Amino acid sequence: MSSADQGLETTFKATAKRSIADRLANELRFVPVAVGLLALFIFFATQSEVFLTSRNLNNLMIQSTVTGIIALGLVFVLLTGEIDLSVAGTSGVASVFMAKLVVDFGAPVGVAVFAGVMCGVLIGAASGRWITLIGVPSFVVTLGVGLVLNGVQLMILPRTGRYNLLNTGVDEIASTTISGTGAWIIFAVAVGAVSWVRWSSYHARKSQRLPASFGQMVLLPVAIIGGSLLVLVLVLSSLKGLPMPIILFLGLLGGCAYLTGETRFGLYLYAIGNSAEAARRAGINVNRIKIAAFAIAGGLAAFAGILAASRILGVSVSSGGGIGGGALLLESIAAAVIGGVSLFGGRGRIVGVLFGAMIIATVSNGLNLMGVANEARLIVTGLLLVLAVSIDRGIEKIAGPS
Repeated sequence: MSSADQGLETTFKATAKRSIADRLANELRFVPVAVGLLALFIFFATQSEVFLTSRNLNNLMIQSTVTGIIALGLVFVLLTGEIDLSVAGTSGVASVFMAKLVVDFGAPVGVAVFAGVMCGVLIGAASGRWITLIGVPSFVVTLGVGLVLNGVQLMILPRTGRYNLLNTGVDEIASTTISGTGAWIIFAVAVGAVSWVRWSSYHARKSQRLPASFGQMVLLPVAIIGGSLLVLVLVLSSLKGLPMPIILFLGLLGGCAYLTGETRFGLYLYAIGNSAEAARRAGINVNRIKIAAFAIAGGLAAFAGILAASRILGVSVSSGGGIGGGALLLESIAAAVIGGVSLFGGRGRIVGVLFGAMIIATVSNGLNLMGVANEARLIVTGLLLVLAVSIDRGIEKIAGPS
């Protein structure tokens, strides 16, 4: 082989390697996470006969919903290159505020839930506005806001330190299940919505004469998502049906995926995360987009807190992960980052949050079934977070500038 041929072969291999790294750093960022989740399932299945039972899988998925919903909100902030350390505090304050409206003022559940979510939206928007107006790093601002929220939470709790939500109507949010025809209607609507979104994206690219594969853009995603939802419905239907927390989480997941992947707002998030200055010069209102991202994160954190309150039938000092919210905050950030969302902005997909949240819940659930102490769960979660960020940085170095 001549030196020229050897040079061409070396160039081809380098290009192929970079192409794979580029895809892993962007649209396929969640693939290693999905493989890791599968490996965890296999490991824990060999350690416990209970792990793969329908009842345990149902508990595992419900366990992942609160962390997953908070992580969904964090994705919007992380994509812009910022971070929100107040989400745990926001979830705690919003849930206590909602409970106070229901118990002390007799507000209808729907009104109280809406007010709680709007409380989270306002907290997030205020943090985002302060960050963009003053220019203080988001790490510092949201850390301070989180501490303030911990104090507010203690102030609005009653002297007993707890609001009991049993038989108030709030408890029905998490306890409701949908089975039979209702479950299959939800399945059909979900698959139909995914098909419509993928077809619209494919048609838009074709109309603009851009490269578009019907198989890769429509058939493959619909087949994967439809098959996954089919298995989910079949497994959970063997019990009481589809739990409302799982339906809400998957609905929010789909909505957030559409918002980040199919809208101009989502495009702006990625543009700002890759280069805020370049985005500003392109005419994007960077400050407004960042404030919106923080508002979404706050609203989803508040909703997650309300869902958690519904599950445990009350709110207390421990709501939102307790004072400081350490464990809940760690797990929420870990779910987003382990799911492939970059801490450095501009990279990652919403779907990765599903895998990240499932990994966090799987580790916790599996270790509990093995009788391992709670301390080990925190250690493993912390190590997974460090490993995920390290792998993330390694892939970015191989891929180079996007």
